[in-house]
Amino acid sequence: MATYIVLTNFTDQGIRTVKETTKRADAVSEMAGKFGVKAKEFFWTLGAYDLVCQFEAPDDASITAFGLAIGAAGNVRTQTLRAFSKAEMSQILAKLA
Repeated sequence: MATYIVLTNFTDQGIRTVKETTKRADAVSEMAGKFGVKAKEFFWTLGAYDLVCQFEAPDDASITAFGLAIGAAGNVRTQTLRAFSKAEMSQILAKLA
């Protein structure tokens, strides 16, 4: 499974209903399974992003479909980053020989 970091900002709708944000995170975790995606962590943050989330997915298509479904709900806008573990990065670097 590939790891993805999702940087998230509340939309106007999302901030108006911010008291529901932890319940929405539970709903997102449940929705993830329908796309073959697993929610690993949710962090509510200070700074440029309101949440930083970690997901695992079998492929880019699965995380993309899941991201579109989250966006369609209207509470957040997301930016998805493919993340590599130290072990994965070591394998990538080994190809530079």
